[in-house]
Amino acid sequence: MFCNSPMRWLALLALPCLLNAEVTRIHVVDRADVLGGRTLGPAGAYERITAKVRYALDPNLPANRIIHDLGAAEKNAQGKVEFSADLYVLKPRDPAQGNGVLLFEVSNRGGKGLLGRFNSATGSADPSTPEHFGDLWLLKQGYTLVWLGWQWDIPAGPNLLRLDAPVARGLKGPVRAEFVPNSPATAMPLADRNHQPYTPVVGTPISLTQRTQPEGKPTAIPRSQWQLAADGKSINMAAGFKPGVIYEAVYTAENPRVQGVGMSAIRDLISFLKYQNDGISILGDQPRYLKRAIGFGVSQSGRFLRTFMYSGMNADEKGRKVFDGIWADVAGGGRGSFNHRFAQPSRDGAAFFNLHYQTDLYPFTDLPSEDPVSKRKEGLLDALKPEVRPKIFYTNGSYEYWGRAAALIHITPDGRSDAPLNPDTRIYFLAGTQHGPGRVPPERQSTRYRANPVDARPIQRALLEAMRAWIVSGVEPPESRYPRLAKGELIPVANFRIQAGENPKRALPAFRLNFGPEFESKGIVANEPPLIGPAFPVLVPKPDSGGIDLGGVRMPEAVHPLGALTGWNFRYQQIGASSEPAALIGAFLPMTPAAVKARYGSREDYLEKAASAADALIRSRFMLTADRAKVIARAGLLYDVVASGKFK
Repeated sequence: MFCNSPMRWLALLALPCLLNAEVTRIHVVDRADVLGGRTLGPAGAYERITAKVRYALDPNLPANRIIHDLGAAEKNAQGKVEFSADLYVLKPRDPAQGNGVLLFEVSNRGGKGLLGRFNSATGSADPSTPEHFGDLWLLKQGYTLVWLGWQWDIPAGPNLLRLDAPVARGLKGPVRAEFVPNSPATAMPLADRNHQPYTPVVGTPISLTQRTQPEGKPTAIPRSQWQLAADGKSINMAAGFKPGVIYEAVYTAENPRVQGVGMSAIRDLISFLKYQNDGISILGDQPRYLKRAIGFGVSQSGRFLRTFMYSGMNADEKGRKVFDGIWADVAGGGRGSFNHRFAQPSRDGAAFFNLHYQTDLYPFTDLPSEDPVSKRKEGLLDALKPEVRPKIFYTNGSYEYWGRAAALIHITPDGRSDAPLNPDTRIYFLAGTQHGPGRVPPERQSTRYRANPVDARPIQRALLEAMRAWIVSGVEPPESRYPRLAKGELIPVANFRIQAGENPKRALPAFRLNFGPEFESKGIVANEPPLIGPAFPVLVPKPDSGGIDLGGVRMPEAVHPLGALTGWNFRYQQIGASSEPAALIGAFLPMTPAAVKARYGSREDYLEKAASAADALIRSRFMLTADRAKVIARAGLLYDVVASGKFK
């Protein structure tokens, strides 16, 4: 057929092409030059491809049996389940000029974050301007950048990546929705953050409760005080929903989406791009120019990658390795609602909202470790044979120890010992950082204290280069750096003390949650809310005398601090529950100008110290030489703000 002609790759621009794989068709929607087609560096000009990928999965194949409810979805004449996903690619126009590495970002709620993370670019769901591409670092390195929709419930909006997941018709089950308003409201959405909800089955019971503490006793709100909206997507209450109160609705829904195919969609796309045997490629006319693949995910997407490995998805249907390297950033000890009946993938579980979802689940460590309560002994990588296990980076900031149970990835479940690491895993703790990059000058973000200003993206650029060298050339990356029990660098929250500000009294615990007897084996949720068992140990990094966590890699602003830099903050009084932890935001508790002068002398003296700290990072391969000047200049900006005395 035409797809096997010498010009077969051009056919993909105009019509669907049948492929001999789980990826059955790729419809190219658009193909265009990036930034006018100009040369962007050693890899030359880049182009953008948007497409729709179509799949057909055999539920009976061993590699697909982990996908819960796949067998309950509608099948075609060949007994396979069909679905589709959105694809977005940025690639060298001439593949021969690229570096041969596919860098895949697991899209966070339909977006694209790679360019912001590694190019210092402004965010965009459809990058087109110079600002959207930043300093072009990823493109100058020659990466092929790929994104794919994997989440069924992405909200309406242009250029977001979606998964059109199959439906398991006829199935019913409980669904739980939680809502914590930051301002007075009269409507409670049943989905998380404007996503698509499961709507209640007409005529079935629905309950609504409220409580003021995460583990507090819920109080039922009488049915006469609220109504389900006509479209079934929200609850209306004339008396209003109060800021800082936890509202929870439980109801029955039907026809769940088979969310687990989001994992297989990524598995099969990456496998197709690496291993296609017939030479067909939507990325150029040079078969298999992509030799290696890195999977990268931030927060929700990092938790997805931990779930991906736990589910055995790094082996394709033929048993071949999918990702050569996997990097889960700021995922802590989490996994997620990515492969069970009535999954809500956006629900993330924080210290004060989205509580008790399928997020922080045992096992946490890569290698098997025994839970002293259940007596199970499992590891995150158990489902992967040694030959398909990837090289792994876990990067976490200070926030993840407070808000994502990060200590559990490197301690035993009893909290008494440091757990052994998989030889091909590196854990890097970015001390004194929050969930995402900070800003200068730091401001309050619905928080009591100013947000943490540290931006650790320069460390992450160096780590990406280290990962590439590891999977391509076998060059070992820097040794792990994280707080150890054996060194006294991890402590219970009750022992945490810093001199500045109020000390937090709790961090997010990972509970042993019971969703029902068939949750682990079949993904069936019977208990909503779940039955709550004992919590796993909660340990956080010990701070030094300046309020900076011990045991990690530090940016210059943390090596020579101008105030305490924390991974925790408190909610602002105006949004309610002001004694509770803020989500995702750390704190900056600045020194006084007099204290700055006494400690550092002049601005020039401070910049000299910042330069020395940057040089130490470069020597240890945690920073690129090209980023040195920018990092020192940013440290100087923070010095100027603090020394000015403008903070109140």
